[in-house]
Amino acid sequence: MFGKKVSQTEDKYDNNIIAEGVNIEGRIYSPSPIQIDGRVVGEIISKKELVIGKEGKVRANIKAKNAIIEGDVTGNIISSGKVIITSTGKMTGNIIQRDISLIIDDGGLFKGKNIIVYNTEIFKINNDKKISGIKIKPKKILEY
Repeated sequence: MFGKKVSQTEDKYDNNIIAEGVNIEGRIYSPSPIQIDGRVVGEIISKKELVIGKEGKVRANIKAKNAIIEGDVTGNIISSGKVIITSTGKMTGNIIQRDISLIIDDGGLFKGKNIIVYNTEIFKINNDKKISGIKIKPKKILEY
C-alpha cells in the first residue's frame, strides 16, 4: 500500500542526443548531458556536459558545466568546468570561465576571447534565466 518513494533527482535522466539532420530553433534546457549532431539556433543550457558532435552546427549562446566542441559553434559559452575544442572543432565567440580550463587540440580553431570571471553567480545553471541577459565584468581577459 505504501510504496517506496521515487527520488526526483537528475540521475534518472539519460543522455540527450539531437541527431544529425534535426534542426532546432529556440531554447534547449537539459538537466543531463546532451550531444548535438544536428543544427541548433538559439540558446543551450546543460547542467552537465555538452558535446557538439563533428556534424553539429550551432549558432547559440551556451551555458554548460563542461563543453566539448567537435563541430562548428558560433556564440558565447559560459562554463564552470572545461571547454575542449577538438581537432575538428571550430569556435567563434567568447568563452567565459572561472578558471582557465580551455584545451585546444591541434587543428582546432578558436576565434574570440577567453574571459575569466570571479563572480560565481554567472556560473549557476537555472532553467528560468536567459543567458544573453547576463552582464559580464571580467577581471582578466586573455586573447588567443
